[in-house]
Amino acid sequence: MPFYGCLLALSLAALTGNTIGAVPYQPTERNCSAVPPYLPSTAIDTTLQLRKLREQMLPLNIFAYIIPGTDAHLSEYIAPRDARVAFMTGFTGSAGTAVVTRTKAAMWTDSRYWVQAERQMDCNWELEKDVSISSIAEWLIAEVPSGGKIGFDPFLFSLKTQESYIINLESSNRTMTSIPLNLVDKVWTDRPPIPIYNPEPLPDRVIQRTWQMKVEHIRNQMRDNPYEPTALLLSALDETAWLFNLRGRDIPYHPFFYSYTLLTMDEIWLFIHETRMTDALKTYLNTACNGPLCVKLKEYTSVQDELKTFVAQPGVKVWIGTEYTNYALYEVITPQDKVMTSSYSPVLTTKAVKDDTEQRILRDAHVRDAVAVIQLLMWLEKAVPGGKETEMTAAAYVDKCRSNQKDNRGPSFETISASGPNAALAHYSPTADTTRKLTVDEMYLVDSGGQYLDGTTDITRTVHWGTPTAMQKEAFTRVLMGNIEISRTIFPSGTRGANMEMLGRRALWEVGLNYGHGTGHGVGNYFGVHEWPVGFQTNNIPFREGMFTSIEPGYYKENDFGIRIEDVAVIVPINTKYGNNYLTFDTVSLVPYDRKLIDTSLLSAVQLQWLNKYYETIRKVMGPELDKQGLSQEKEWMLLHTEPFAETYSSASVSSSSLTLIALAIALLHNVI
Repeated sequence: MPFYGCLLALSLAALTGNTIGAVPYQPTERNCSAVPPYLPSTAIDTTLQLRKLREQMLPLNIFAYIIPGTDAHLSEYIAPRDARVAFMTGFTGSAGTAVVTRTKAAMWTDSRYWVQAERQMDCNWELEKDVSISSIAEWLIAEVPSGGKIGFDPFLFSLKTQESYIINLESSNRTMTSIPLNLVDKVWTDRPPIPIYNPEPLPDRVIQRTWQMKVEHIRNQMRDNPYEPTALLLSALDETAWLFNLRGRDIPYHPFFYSYTLLTMDEIWLFIHETRMTDALKTYLNTACNGPLCVKLKEYTSVQDELKTFVAQPGVKVWIGTEYTNYALYEVITPQDKVMTSSYSPVLTTKAVKDDTEQRILRDAHVRDAVAVIQLLMWLEKAVPGGKETEMTAAAYVDKCRSNQKDNRGPSFETISASGPNAALAHYSPTADTTRKLTVDEMYLVDSGGQYLDGTTDITRTVHWGTPTAMQKEAFTRVLMGNIEISRTIFPSGTRGANMEMLGRRALWEVGLNYGHGTGHGVGNYFGVHEWPVGFQTNNIPFREGMFTSIEPGYYKENDFGIRIEDVAVIVPINTKYGNNYLTFDTVSLVPYDRKLIDTSLLSAVQLQWLNKYYETIRKVMGPELDKQGLSQEKEWMLLHTEPFAETYSSASVSSSSLTLIALAIALLHNVI
């Protein structure tokens, strides 16, 4: 592909006004203590929707209403029609819970979004920074009078969430009241409609297991379960999409469609909207027959009634995953001996381990994706000194580069393109009001990804086009050390990511630095960019061969700069001197790091060896790919930026073997390996 292909992004940006420089300075965050209160242009007036919501609350005699930032499938990323927190508060981050009382309103979100919330919310809202349910409950106890009722939509609460509120409100004389008809929907007069797209089967070339094979595999797990479930309820959107090898377009950046599945030993019920029951879909799912591999299509909105009727039969026991089953469905599975629970369904745990075809094609997708990121970094290196490019033009450029790659289906999330102080916001994305001009005097962070028919990608690189400060260079190097230490770790199969997560932080901790987000998450095959239950958090499942995870330590200096280095790696077996069944990570993101930000004197010998070996892999894999696409300039850039480092190191640097031993010792002490 010729180099000029991505330049179309610039033309589009110019037509939409995105090549302008940074707007004249004005405060970007609200100041509610000022007289009069100051609101930036990005803040949304929420007075009307709050008044209308409170009007709905009064006849129900509820003193507070909880609005989670999710949908009926408890998704992290949601469709516009489910963005109730955004409609009520103006805040558009992917994590937040809003609570409205008769006189007050508050919104809880984590540190990734605090600044964004201050930019988007008006002074009707308090921002609360402790996102725990106990914090929300304490606030409710203070604001709701004794004996007062607190309303919630049971379709937007998981079983675990509902139980947590009950426990935290226990003995307070405040009660949770389930209200099945969402009150926000009643006042949201221009709520977006249900998308009209129909789900489509994946092409045969990207699948190894047919949907019939997957159904039988899951049924075998049901048969083998000692608690003898007779049915399995699938609520998460990626569960049904994976089971049937179907993809949709209901959720921005994510190929999912609204659906539920009820699977028994001899029946399959798929709940989707009636308008999507096309002849092609009916043929694909064998709907014309009656048998264990024939799918019965049922209206999406009937799932609660159908489930209630199903569990009324004798001898029924329904298996649910509590992380993604909403409380409205759980509460109709009665009595208790008719429900069997686990944190995750067997579909999610099976999907987490990629088969041979999925591993191969997901690697291939990352190779093509690396071409787009290399194109971006090379272009920025040349263009930024000219002083005309902005965060928005850079984001448009990488999106355009990806669109030129084979089987691309768009970005996997909104590109995080952030320079200077904006990069200190872990999940910042530029807008016309906030975009900054890129300069050689500031660090730049770009976190982006693509959806391809064969895989989902996610990669972050941080660069500096001028002369970084000593502190910036040290912080970047220590973030890189954390990335390397996790990437090169050897561990027993079944080790939990939470028990090696500290390896990503150790080099930062040694100088009093840290970061406030997770260290990694699962990645799918044309699925979600955050694919649970894989990752480094305490509620993730143990690592197994064939899982893919991101590794992404970082550091953020408020109002100054941000650093994140994110790669995706697949878990592979490794031979050890004595033991069997040991694993390590094989990095599949193939884009070099910024050389001028690496202080090799801080790296240990094994860290430097790992880095040089990684660069050898980039050359070996990306060289032929860039040749195939006719990108000679990009190949020259890649070769220049992957020159091996001289293998010298400081004796004072962190011992890699010591780090590994410390992490594994901690895990053993906690008895979780």
